[in-house]
Amino acid sequence: MSSTTARPADTRFARVRSFAVRALRMELRIYSSIGRAIARRPAIAAGASGFRYERPVLMILCVFIGLSAIEIPIIDLIVHRWLPIRIFFLVIGIWGLTWMVGLLCAYLMRPHTVGPEGIVVREGLEVDIPLSWADIASVERRARTDEPKTPRVTEGHDGRILSLRIQDATNIEIALERPTPIHLPGLPPKGGTHSVSTLRLWVDDTDGFVAAVRRHIP
Repeated sequence: MSSTTARPADTRFARVRSFAVRALRMELRIYSSIGRAIARRPAIAAGASGFRYERPVLMILCVFIGLSAIEIPIIDLIVHRWLPIRIFFLVIGIWGLTWMVGLLCAYLMRPHTVGPEGIVVREGLEVDIPLSWADIASVERRARTDEPKTPRVTEGHDGRILSLRIQDATNIEIALERPTPIHLPGLPPKGGTHSVSTLRLWVDDTDGFVAAVRRHIP
């Protein structure tokens, strides 16, 4: 009886712990991304080239940042007579604006990279997938504009496919030599470790990305 009731409790605890750890990592990544933007030091290893992927969502992020900045003085004007409420909304508003700016900085400062060790595929704050050249069978331009939003990992003819979509689109396809374990943030089924045979991603400069790949593999 006790073991039966303990299992759901353990599962809930694991989910809460995973969420807390993930939230903390994202919060730290927000501030580190802002720091990198101020120092103009994108996360690119020595000898590697960075390739950005934020173009389809750049306008949306800028609009949200603008709205967040406008919202702070408007809310403050409405609640300025009630000091505790005013302080609360100021803290929340500044935190929210900082978070949006940090998210934009993460897109800018954490590009995909192509270098001597292989390819690092990234997305926003959390996704960071290193692939060695020994793992990669081929890289090609292949535009897809109908990628489903969820799930990220789907079944394909040649194995499981991981699609890192930007606005439901991808334009680069990386075929792997063999099913390779890839770690995604969060808990299964959306997160955790998945064995995939193909990665699809979005790159703003597909020509430059493919040219950089060809310097390392034919």
